Amino acid sequence: MQHSQRSTGVHDVINLKGMPMKRSLYIIVLFIFLSACAEPLPEDRLHYVGEWQSKEMGLLILADGTVAYKRLKSGGTTSVNGPLKEFVDDDFVVGVLFMTTTFEVSEPPHEVDGFWKMTVDGVQLTRTSE
Repeated sequence: MQHSQRSTGVHDVINLKGMPMKRSLYIIVLFIFLSACAEPLPEDRLHYVGEWQSKEMGLLILADGTVAYKRLKSGGTTSVNGPLKEFVDDDFVVGVLFMTTTFEVSEPPHEVDGFWKMTVDGVQLTRTSE
């Protein structure tokens, strides 16, 4: 889903992230609802857990199966928040019912010179925290 930035008026209430408070509250409630649908990651996939970053992408995978993703590309922002439904080989599918997104993992999590790396949708990410 593509979103564009809009300027806010002086009467808009803004939180610390620059997002209108009403929209921020909606996202938090939606995130809590969707995370309730999540299944914990299997033991053999716990190396995916953590906060993964690059300049243009952020990916958070929790052990309880909750996923939060944000990517800046072509002047827009794409965000996905929801439960991790399944792994297909190294790839993983996030979403509920028919609204799903498959993240293509060309390099699964692995350690390089003391840093954990993973390549998702063609972008190399570094784990910044577990």
